[in-house]
Amino acid sequence: MTLVSQDIDFNQYDVIVVGSGLTGSVIARELADQKRILLVEKRNHIGGNVFDFRNDDGILVQKYGPHAFHTNSEEVYKYICKYTNTFEYITKLNVFMKGKFTPSPFNFKTIDQFFPDSATFIKEELLKEYPGQQSVTIVELLKNKKKIIHEYAGFLYQSDYSLYTAKQWGIKPSEVDPSVLKRVPVLLNYDEQYFYDKYQFMPKDGFTSFVENLLNHKNIDVVLNFDFLGSFILDYEKLCFQGPCDLRDKIIVYTGPIDVLFQYKYGRLPYRSLKFDFKTLDCPSFQDVATVAYPEAEGYTRITEYTKMPYQKFDKTVIAYEYPEALNTKNEPYYPILTKESKMTFSKYRLMADKISNTFVCGRLGDFSYYNMDQAIERALDVARQVGRKQW
Repeated sequence: MTLVSQDIDFNQYDVIVVGSGLTGSVIARELADQKRILLVEKRNHIGGNVFDFRNDDGILVQKYGPHAFHTNSEEVYKYICKYTNTFEYITKLNVFMKGKFTPSPFNFKTIDQFFPDSATFIKEELLKEYPGQQSVTIVELLKNKKKIIHEYAGFLYQSDYSLYTAKQWGIKPSEVDPSVLKRVPVLLNYDEQYFYDKYQFMPKDGFTSFVENLLNHKNIDVVLNFDFLGSFILDYEKLCFQGPCDLRDKIIVYTGPIDVLFQYKYGRLPYRSLKFDFKTLDCPSFQDVATVAYPEAEGYTRITEYTKMPYQKFDKTVIAYEYPEALNTKNEPYYPILTKESKMTFSKYRLMADKISNTFVCGRLGDFSYYNMDQAIERALDVARQVGRKQW
């Protein structure tokens, strides 16, 4: 990876990749053996929202919220291991509700804690209703017609899912796409791990180092603090970019918000942003697990302790309160708000994007999809293959 100045000669490059998050960086690396790549990044660092750094005390901190790799994909796991050393990391989370800490996802311990008199009966009924399953979604439980199960599901929904969802997304839980509620299941056992994926791990030297290794190629140049859409405007009538030079013979990979690309022709797509309140504490540990959700708290949704992501031994620790907020001109889009209306709006933008032969729109923001990191990498590898197959 070579950092270059903003005085760019675009003519020397074959591919312009907009955005240096996971999607953009993987695509840049996959194409670099055959083409000259310019990766442009609006922020002052690479890595997008997986960016991490060491603070003044030497603690590795993730600037934009907690991340850990997890996947069942052999291809994705092997791909990541090409560019970083890894170590096993099992994600464990808690929820603080009704004055108690309980595992997240909820499990049989949750039943023991909150329903001690009927715990055995609830667990037996769950195992009868969902034989051979290790988990079930809250959506399924709420639809269950057995009174005892429906009441348990209602308790979880009212005490956690509905409260957390309302704060996280800023809309009524009933308006959120069911796929969002299904992301955190209810376990039918005593397991206390957040994911069940075959591979669960962290990059040994951090996520920024992993991205640096991806971009460490002689054919990849990177320019930071460069607003691509501030210099080039997409003329969606002529299906080309207008700017200081002609990009019609270049391949453009755009990983930013798709509605911004098309100047909000069909209106703004709803994204949720986040604000973090970081605190350094003079103690080696603040909480039992890396992240604790607080559905009942005012304003913030969770607290993450970064000396536990990964585990780091210091006399101090760093925690971050996470506050969801509306997207504005001063913050970053994090999560697409998936509703029936927003998905219909996105489909219109997707049709427009598909008409531009030299431009590929992808990533969590470009695809308006709530990707996990492994899904983002899978999508990036697929786009890179599409670019490679296309005749230019």
